[in-house]
Amino acid sequence: MADQLSHRGPDDVGYWVDESTGVALAHRRLSIIDLSPAGHQPMLSDGARYVIAFNGEIYNHLDLRAELPNIAWRGHSDTETLLVAIETWGLEQALPRLVGMFAFVLWDRQERRLSLVRDRFGEKPLYFGWTGHGNQRAFVFGSELKALRAYPGFDNPVSRKALSQYLRFMYVPAPWSIFEGINKLEPGCLLSLRCQLTANLEPDIRRWWSFSDLVESGRRDPLMDEADALQQLDSALSEAVRLQSLADVPLGAFLSGGVDSSLIVALMQRQSDRPVETFTVGFEDAGFDESPHARAVAEHLGTAHHELFVSAAQAREVIPLLPHLYDEPFADSSQIPMYLVCQAARRAVTVALSGDAGDELFGGYNRYSWGPRLWRHLRWLPAPLRQGLAGFLQSIPPTDWDRLFGHGRVQRPGEKLHKLGRAMDGARGIDDLHWHLVSEWSEVDELVVGIGPDSRPASEFWLRGLDPVERMMARDTLRYLPDDILCKVDRAAMGVSLETRVPFLDHRVAELAWRLPLSMKLRDGQGKWALRQLLYRHVPLELIERPKAGFAIPVGQWLRGPLRDWAEDLLDEQRLRCQGYLHPEPIRHIWAQHLSGRYDWTPRLWAVLMFQAWHEEYA
Repeated sequence: MADQLSHRGPDDVGYWVDESTGVALAHRRLSIIDLSPAGHQPMLSDGARYVIAFNGEIYNHLDLRAELPNIAWRGHSDTETLLVAIETWGLEQALPRLVGMFAFVLWDRQERRLSLVRDRFGEKPLYFGWTGHGNQRAFVFGSELKALRAYPGFDNPVSRKALSQYLRFMYVPAPWSIFEGINKLEPGCLLSLRCQLTANLEPDIRRWWSFSDLVESGRRDPLMDEADALQQLDSALSEAVRLQSLADVPLGAFLSGGVDSSLIVALMQRQSDRPVETFTVGFEDAGFDESPHARAVAEHLGTAHHELFVSAAQAREVIPLLPHLYDEPFADSSQIPMYLVCQAARRAVTVALSGDAGDELFGGYNRYSWGPRLWRHLRWLPAPLRQGLAGFLQSIPPTDWDRLFGHGRVQRPGEKLHKLGRAMDGARGIDDLHWHLVSEWSEVDELVVGIGPDSRPASEFWLRGLDPVERMMARDTLRYLPDDILCKVDRAAMGVSLETRVPFLDHRVAELAWRLPLSMKLRDGQGKWALRQLLYRHVPLELIERPKAGFAIPVGQWLRGPLRDWAEDLLDEQRLRCQGYLHPEPIRHIWAQHLSGRYDWTPRLWAVLMFQAWHEEYA
């Protein structure tokens, strides 16, 4: 199982086995803090009561050491700090004191209790569940599914419920995994399992940290003075960047030239006495190449900038790696450029800071701005008229829309108008509109063989008091952020043994974000107002202001060209029928429409293709 995770930890490997209780732990180490043998894991506490295998970083571990008893430390690793904190305060009392990203397993030899813990926002992955039969039945856990699949006798079938959720959202949302009986531990959760691990016991899972509490606390104590709010935000972000820049190995940052990454790099450079190493990837297709923007920001800030230029052919070479890299179907196609920029960064550094989570916390996605405005107009239209307008938007090919509106603030308007048309068709309210906007295959019961009607997750009661835009942001933070964005970055980075860190997800920054009124996030039809004000102190407005593009590549064009034969083989009607998971008729229908050029079904087709490619490798 450990060998399957060698990419996550190429520097060291360790095992700890207690045959009397049937507990075995393994750890692969990517050395970041304390490169000496004193950081070796699994690590035993001084009294030998606790054993830990820990993945991640505790950024404030030096501050914690100052609060802990004055002992003879073995080294200066954050793992040792965490163990002593647990010994001193207890596990549940130590967790709220941690500032960091982590997933770890702790075995308490005294109480014979196994605990699995995941960080507040889900930066680090953690899978668990039962596998095997009879005497071989075992409770297994690990950072990636490939480790669990290496357990002897693993034969858990594909979960059709998880498959339907994947096809809707383009990722498998927690707590599901693609395999029945195996789950993701949700962010901010603690799992406990007592004593007889080989018995058919259900673990106890509870939250040690609550995002809803954070939101409600922020709304009770809003920051209404703009100058004060910006000062507090600057201070909190600067402190997060300072803590996350501590490492005993080379460190750098991703730089796209957008608001979030530019602000993180600006704060890093302000605190550094030498140029920060920054990285971006450029593409030969000018419509998808953001490298000139990143280069301009890097030159202004004086960073040591690295650009990797790749051809379309080089980008397509990543596609065969994706099933093994992501372990379960995953269809955010920006996974390809993400992997390439991580690969480029790893040649020079071992740790890279990113600007992820700025959109969810500070209102950056376009749908937060135009969604409510659109619904104010749509809600007065009778349903038949709304459906007619939706049909009209989809009847015009995306390329024609691009020619009409291709010079405005929105990039690739045709693709977005088609998605808007599909969302409008079924929307019954602003929350309904958001649900459809974040869904791809909406009628999954007509696509997945052997599954009943799809049901939405129950609406969280605490969301009802929020503004509609705040509800969108909260849902995206709870679901899209950990299961898509953070998963994409973690697998791409750890696939090349690169650690990534996310300063926006210092929980104190997130707490401050939810104290800001919506007017300090969205203003004049534009998101991230507060972040922009901080950034303009370091970078001129004209280097930043441009249409939001995302991390896109022309997958849809490739499917009509160089990837057509590959796709045709995976979407073969007989193959789909024999596999027995997907009905071929709706897939073949949109495939023909996509090839005609009148429709752009790239996300839906990519979702099916990534499942097919995964199934090809793992089945």
